[in-house]
Amino acid sequence: MKSDAEHIEEFAAWVEDVMRARGYDIDSPRGGGRTKLAEDAGVHRAAVTRLLQRQSMPDLDTMRGLARALRVPVRDVLIRSGRLTEEDLPQSPAPPTPASPSPDAPLSAEQAATALGIPEHLRSAFVQITEQLRLGSAGAPTPEGGADGQAGR
Repeated sequence: MKSDAEHIEEFAAWVEDVMRARGYDIDSPRGGGRTKLAEDAGVHRAAVTRLLQRQSMPDLDTMRGLARALRVPVRDVLIRSGRLTEEDLPQSPAPPTPASPSPDAPLSAEQAATALGIPEHLRSAFVQITEQLRLGSAGAPTPEGGADGQAGR
């Protein structure tokens, strides 16, 4: 079993890799990446510093903020931190699909989110925006007038 120090080391290294991939400058002395991440995550800069200096593991609220700012699922953060295992947080199964779906049948917004791999924490926003766009297309302008039914001027 890994020690706390090993968990912190591995987790901090992973967070640093994700930070670099997301454009946070943590390699130059005055890059500001730690401060920017803390601001984006809505956490204290000291919590980010303690993690990146391998001093302590962040608390759950900080992990949630890091996940949001780094655009990774909270599940991944919790597993990478060693707080929970994949067995503790199994992937949710894909929703059941009809036995013989028609190739012409449109996907629901929820099915599209699943098919596209939209993270759980962004799924409701995706579904809401998709539905607004779908319903908005019904009010498209017609030759006789605008979307509101009034004649063009």
